[in-house]
Amino acid sequence: MDIQRIKNNLETDFIGQNILYLDTVDSTNMYAKEIAKDNTHGTLIISEEQTAGKGRLGKNWTSNSGEGIWMSLILKPEIKIQNAPFLTLVAGAAVAKSLNSLGLEALIKWPNDITLNSKKICGILTELSAENESVSYIVLGMGINVNTLNFEEEISAKATSILKEGYKIDREIIILYILEEFEKIYKNYVNACDKHETLALNRRFSAIIGKNVNIIESGVRKLKKCLDINEDGNLLVQDEDGTITEVNSGEVSVRGEGGYV
Repeated sequence: MDIQRIKNNLETDFIGQNILYLDTVDSTNMYAKEIAKDNTHGTLIISEEQTAGKGRLGKNWTSNSGEGIWMSLILKPEIKIQNAPFLTLVAGAAVAKSLNSLGLEALIKWPNDITLNSKKICGILTELSAENESVSYIVLGMGINVNTLNFEEEISAKATSILKEGYKIDREIIILYILEEFEKIYKNYVNACDKHETLALNRRFSAIIGKNVNIIESGVRKLKKCLDINEDGNLLVQDEDGTITEVNSGEVSVRGEGGYV
């Protein structure tokens, strides 16, 4: 990966102004957490390979050398702890909008996955550290399958890559688009307390609104219709009897009625 190309072309105020580039690491999120206190707001860690990449709910994330974008941002926003999880939706909005700007019909599977042709190409993992009920730092990780062509059998039905779906785009270009878009949407949310753009993009690019989905919690699967995403970033779903409930991302997984999405 040409990191200098990213540095030379990046037009942001703080996101990615400090970039740490690694050949290999256990996990960019784990590494980011180790160095967060000593690095500036907006620091970006990029690795060619992760040997112990992880996703939401402790799931493994395969991240082979040169095949994708494995990166984490160190953020130090002045926000309340309860407002931090919304940054997952900010990141999802930035990734989806960026990929669509590059010609991909990418969609968001709430709360933290990006799909292409009904298969997952990107996962987002947000982790928080707090002291005395104040945010110390947030690590926001993104794993994007860019050039991967071969997937393990257990995930091949639900995972794909940008190249496998017929698109050839340089990883540096994707990173530039995402970082610049993320900073814009992030500023609106954190600095201006404006959720409108984030919610509008999550609704516009939603892979599940208007569809029947399975809500999986503690191993129990319930079929519901997805109606909307509310102002708190939670999912509004309707039971078969017409009852409307609110779903917080927490320990919940969402799957399509007949497949991944």
